[in-house]
Order: sequence, then structure tokens, then C-alpha cells
Amino acid sequence: MRRFINLQTDLLRTFVSVVELGGHSKAGAALGRSQPAISLQIRRLEDLVGATLLTQDGRTPVPTQDGELLLGFAREMVRINDEAVSYFHRAEIAGVLRIGLPTDYAVAFLRTALTDFSHAHPEVELEIRCDLSRKLHRQLRADELDIIIAVMPSAQMPYLSRSWVERPVWAAAETFVLKPASPVPLAAHPEGCEYRSRMVNALDAASRRWRIVYVDPGISGIQNAVLNGLCVSAVTRATLLPGMRILDASVGFPPLESLRVGLFYKHPRLSDAGLKLVSDLVNKLDTIGAGENAHSA
Repeated sequence: MRRFINLQTDLLRTFVSVVELGGHSKAGAALGRSQPAISLQIRRLEDLVGATLLTQDGRTPVPTQDGELLLGFAREMVRINDEAVSYFHRAEIAGVLRIGLPTDYAVAFLRTALTDFSHAHPEVELEIRCDLSRKLHRQLRADELDIIIAVMPSAQMPYLSRSWVERPVWAAAETFVLKPASPVPLAAHPEGCEYRSRMVNALDAASRRWRIVYVDPGISGIQNAVLNGLCVSAVTRATLLPGMRILDASVGFPPLESLRVGLFYKHPRLSDAGLKLVSDLVNKLDTIGAGENAHSA
């Protein structure tokens, strides 16, 4: 008969805190425990799973390969535990939440989960920043943001809760006509944007000339430039608007490389309001089109 092993939530919480806060002493301060007590809990967890979970990078503990695998489970188990406790203890959903969104996702997510959350919890103040994904990751690490949705430059990243794959598409106005000998006029976000690099790389690989004629940090500006027939751009299907059409290889536009997008947060830093919003976002991702390719961390 198989022996059932229970992974205690307090051990998993300690493990997540050590990794996400960057050390045993910081985790101890957040959890109200001494550093030796934190080390003991990590050893107990390693004994339960039968694997080494942490190694050292200088003075900073980092998860091993087994630790990375357990971390994804641990973050989700602790989140669900805290969500249940928050519900039964009727936690106060109030305060300020700082949300970071990449420019291309501001429209889709503000229109759905974030606006629904704001209407359901008017006592929570949402501060939403739209920026390049690399800047959002930096601001989350610096505790300047609480929750971000951002493009992932690599498959494994800190603070990841959910990830999914998006394939951008070429979009133009329905009336747009490109002269065969002319460079492709592009609308793009500023340098550093993953969508911009995918457009340029795809056209370079197909030996097609291009020029950037419109730059805007916001998705609405890009959409308007496309709708006005000024240029073409790469967008997600969620940000296609009436009056736009998709351009494909049949008209000389090569497929764009897909990208991975993730939902990120530091669980030890998350308030009850943040926990509720993360749960709402996770539920949303599991039910919308992105959920077809969504993966738990």
C-alpha cells in the first residue's frame, strides 16, 4: 500500500518565502521565526520530498532543479490555502494594489478581470502601470509593483504563477494597400518591446524591407495608427478591432514568433486584496482563450 505523505503548508510557505525574499533571515523576519527555525523547516521539507531543494549562489539561496519543480506546486498550494482562510475569516479586502501590465494587454485585462474586480471591491484602490515587460519585472523585484502580467524572456522565472503562449498576428486596416516595391510601414512600441523585435526579425528573415513610421508606448495609439491606414503592426487577437484584417503569408507577411506571457507576484508580500485579485486572474486565465495554452508554474 502506498504511503501518503502530507506536505505541511507551513513548510511550503517557508520554502516559498526563502526563495522569493532572497534568504533565510528575510524569510524569518516575514514569518516571525528565527533563522535556525527557518533552516530546520527547509531540512524537514527536504526530508519529506527526498530531495535537496536549495543551493547557494554566493550568499543567496536559489532553488535546485527539484526545488524549481516543487516551488511551482508550493506557491499554488499556499495560495489556495490562504484563499480558503481569507474566505472563512472574512478577510477585509481593502487597500492599494499596484498592477503592472504590458502595453498590449492593458485593453484585454482592464476590460475584464481588473474592471470586474474594481467594481466588486470599490474599497480597493488599483494603481495600474503599463510599460515594457522588462521594466515590469524589474519593478516587481524592487517591490514597486505587487502583481504583474508580463512577457517572459525565459521559460523559468521568479515569482511565476501562470504562463501561456501567445502568437501575435499582423494587422492592417481593411482598406490598407501596400505597394509591392515599398518598405512595410510599421507601428511599434519603443525599443525593447518583444512585439517590435518579432516584426523586425520576421521581415528581415523574409528579406522584406521595412521602416517604422509610428512609435507609441500605448496599444490604443498603435490601434488607431493601423485603423487609419498609416501602417501595419503586430497585435494579439484580443486587441484586433473592427475595421482591421489579419495579414498572412499569402500576402507576403511571414508568421510571427510566438511568445510566452506570465502572471507574477511575490506571495509573501501579497495582501488579502492581492490574493483575491490573483485568484480572480487565475480563474480568468483558466476560462479565456489564453487558458488553452495556460500552464501552472
